[in-house]
Amino acid sequence: MSDKRPNFYDAYDADRPLLTRCACGGDHAPADHQTVRNPAGVEEFSRAFIEASLVKALFPHEPLRRAFLKAVGRNAAMAAVASVVPLASLQALAQEGPLERKDVKIGFISITCATPLIMAEPLGFYRDQDLKVQLVKTPGWGVIRDRVMKKEHHASHFLSPMPLAMSLGLGSDPFPTSVATIQNNNGQAITLHVKHKNRRNPKQWKGFSFGVPFVYSMHNFLLRYYLAEFGMDPDSDVKILAVPPPEMVGKLKDGTIDGFLGPDPYNQRAVFDQVGFIHILSKDIWDGHPCCAFGAGDEFIRQNPNTFAALFRAIIGASLIASISTDRVEIAKIIAPEAYLNQPLEVVAQVLTGQFPDGLGNNLSVSDRLIFNPVPWQSMAVWMLTQMKRWGYLKGDVNYAQIAEKVFRLTDAKKQMSEAGWRPPEGIYRKYNIMGKIFDPAKPAEYLRSFSIPKNLASMT
Repeated sequence: MSDKRPNFYDAYDADRPLLTRCACGGDHAPADHQTVRNPAGVEEFSRAFIEASLVKALFPHEPLRRAFLKAVGRNAAMAAVASVVPLASLQALAQEGPLERKDVKIGFISITCATPLIMAEPLGFYRDQDLKVQLVKTPGWGVIRDRVMKKEHHASHFLSPMPLAMSLGLGSDPFPTSVATIQNNNGQAITLHVKHKNRRNPKQWKGFSFGVPFVYSMHNFLLRYYLAEFGMDPDSDVKILAVPPPEMVGKLKDGTIDGFLGPDPYNQRAVFDQVGFIHILSKDIWDGHPCCAFGAGDEFIRQNPNTFAALFRAIIGASLIASISTDRVEIAKIIAPEAYLNQPLEVVAQVLTGQFPDGLGNNLSVSDRLIFNPVPWQSMAVWMLTQMKRWGYLKGDVNYAQIAEKVFRLTDAKKQMSEAGWRPPEGIYRKYNIMGKIFDPAKPAEYLRSFSIPKNLASMT
């Protein structure tokens, strides 16, 4: 590593936030770097951000970090970091073969769940894989599905249940699709209109209208689960509407909906606009639940295995950096601009840092409000399938394990994580605690029979 690179370790000073200027040395923000067309600068930004994130992750306490850097110097510090996480493997993992195509279109929705997908661009991870990726901001999840099925997008940001539904032909013709990585965990909330501040008990919500981003979403499944645990039937006691995330705050303002279980940053934007308050974070329903995913149609994967593997590597690397970075404000600066989320930096930073007002007069500190763990656990897919069955979207006999293992590419994800210097977790299935009830993926039918709502579960054939 050349000592001619900008020394961003000077920026560890508490009064000088890390990477407030672009790593290329220009007086523009990192998120604006692409506009100056400086490939060398992109590489400098990528390396500096990665190195700084790793050092801060290994030495989270600022006095200890400064003392360590002063004692050993930057080169020795980076050698120590590299012994734990190989930087070279993050920046340019060995390609498995020539790319079938280099120009790739990837659709995404303007939500914080897309952070790894977005960050892979300014960090240079796509470029390091010899890919020319066009990130296409897309208005809603139905459009995402349709463009993937029409092959207008080669790969995509998905709601994690969408590839299951697409593969099974739920809501569309069958279109086999695979999940490569989970983009994020947690990162959702139930937000209510401020006029309902005195109606915090879900038993008081009869007649409410709620927005969710899509039928086949964790948002819909978690909202239904939450309501049912309070004795509310989500199919008769409330109305649940599909609302694209960018429209949620507007629909709350104009009274179309009383609340929504939606992705961030729109929960925080409702608080920022003083139109809503955060009733509960989704992590308080199921801590560590999956939200969004990255994947592609199986036909694209078969025809472009090396290209898909390169995309896989780029996003795994970006997920690692997002997961270990303590510079969440700097990540917010990357993803907040118009090209990506188009949200006030304050709003995005509140979500990513977990330091936020809830709209009820409280300032909360929830460091894991949004986390990044790319493992596509097949047990997560089994749970999603049980909810599709529970609420009547999926009928007939269901081979839960077979579907989950086909759609969620856990083995591939572990392989790419390992090659990126990230020790993958062991096992295939995990149990989860969801509002006090244990979900055992080995017993999905028993789990379904344990619920009192819906009462007509036995008739779902």
